[in-house]
Amino acid sequence: ATKIPFRLNQNQALLTFEDEKVAQRLVKMDKHTVNLDNKTADVRVKPFTLDMGMKFELHVTLSGRKINVSGVPELFIPEDWMRDKLELNFYKSEHGGGEVESVNYDKQSRTAVITFLRPGATNSFVGCTRYPFFVNGRCYRLSVSLATDVHLEKFQLYCGISKKTILLKGIQETEDDEESVQDMIEIHFQKPSNSGGEIEKIKYVSKGATWVCFEE
Repeated sequence: ATKIPFRLNQNQALLTFEDEKVAQRLVKMDKHTVNLDNKTADVRVKPFTLDMGMKFELHVTLSGRKINVSGVPELFIPEDWMRDKLELNFYKSEHGGGEVESVNYDKQSRTAVITFLRPGATNSFVGCTRYPFFVNGRCYRLSVSLATDVHLEKFQLYCGISKKTILLKGIQETEDDEESVQDMIEIHFQKPSNSGGEIEKIKYVSKGATWVCFEE
């Protein structure tokens, strides 16, 4: 199930009832007077809604045909010559290469993307981080990593509304600990005489803030 986060701020509480009719009835009443440690406190009941958000599945797979190359040496030669030298170098099978389909070279960042013709050609580069690059009688070491294919699936926007949950605001601070105040709130809103009902879950925050996750 998808977990949707909600920020619960200081002196607020979330209550989820078994019956959504109870929650909706309390929301319509708006203000409630709650007994907290022999003191009465006026709290506001608000409908519970989640902020607009998004959810998606991110799929990342290693490419079987592309590698990323960085650390290409700065040589005073035209860019198309450098592309040719990269292609020739990675064409050599003794170093784990193969027939090259294309070379996308960026001189400014000194990087390149090498695309091989044969699927699975990049398997020989797994675990290989340095690759020899022979040019003008010298051997340089290029940084090599497997390229990744990234795509999104099941992209959705959501704005969650829970008809069974209410948000309490304006709960006054007391000398009691957080758990005791939470118990007093739960007792009040469970009583039918206070227009309440059976509570499934409750969370009260006296200081700071916390994140509460809801399952879709």
